[in-house]
Amino acid sequence: MDRYIDVSVAPPAHSARRTESIKLYGEDAFAGMRRAGALTARCLDEVAGLIRGGTQLSEVNAFVLDFAAMHGARPATLGYKGYEYACCTSVNHVVCHGFPNGKRLRDGDIVNVDVTLVLDGWYGDSSRMYAVGTPGRAAERLVRIVHEAMMRGIGKVRPGARLGDIGHAIQSYAASERCSVVREFCGHGIGQVFHDAPNILNFGSPGTGPELREGMMFTVEPMINLGRAEVKMLADDWTAVTRDRSLSAQFEHSIGVTAEGYEIFTLSQCGLDAPGVELRAAASPSAGAN
Repeated sequence: MDRYIDVSVAPPAHSARRTESIKLYGEDAFAGMRRAGALTARCLDEVAGLIRGGTQLSEVNAFVLDFAAMHGARPATLGYKGYEYACCTSVNHVVCHGFPNGKRLRDGDIVNVDVTLVLDGWYGDSSRMYAVGTPGRAAERLVRIVHEAMMRGIGKVRPGARLGDIGHAIQSYAASERCSVVREFCGHGIGQVFHDAPNILNFGSPGTGPELREGMMFTVEPMINLGRAEVKMLADDWTAVTRDRSLSAQFEHSIGVTAEGYEIFTLSQCGLDAPGVELRAAASPSAGAN
């Protein structure tokens, strides 16, 4: 039987550590997540201005570091289990957790930038796809598919639904587009803990899994490949790539379950995370700058 804990009335320590129980949060927590999510979304808006041919991924990392410092936040990935960077940058066939190192972006690349900013103890976790210059048709199609898959999964969120409903919506749409869902990685509970219960799988059967209840907060983050679903880890023990070197893409939002359905904490106030817009915005060196 699934266990839930109402952390809005529990001792503070319960919300700031991982438990196997699913946490249910109150309005104060939702307010904190709105602030953290909005800051992360703004960071990703401004990252778009860096995504052009010749940019080193390390420049993206430096920008995220500076952005966090300027806004009283910290990057959750920096020092997490030994990870040395402020964000993850995953290019082309890299599925996730790519290092923002000295690699330079080239025209036609697609890149996922994954940022988690911690503001006043709350974790705003989100990632977006960007294109360098003009992507190929297959790459652009994949980016649109993964965004639509994420939104279809999020669209299933409401009290009384099941986690399997989210995964089934993602998996069935990807399959209908002849794409593969990566199974080794998934979404997760979020709040005052980076990775919390429950796991949010990107595949599943409708009507199965834990029940969604008002107050739950978690990420939805499908990773979808143009080719086969299998991935492998590189020798750095972080970077995951497609085994067949096919293109991979991912989007991620942090959301909360409300009485009526859901709230997305990490939406772009500029609309730069809307389908199609994320590609056009990244093609311009000045996009997102302010």
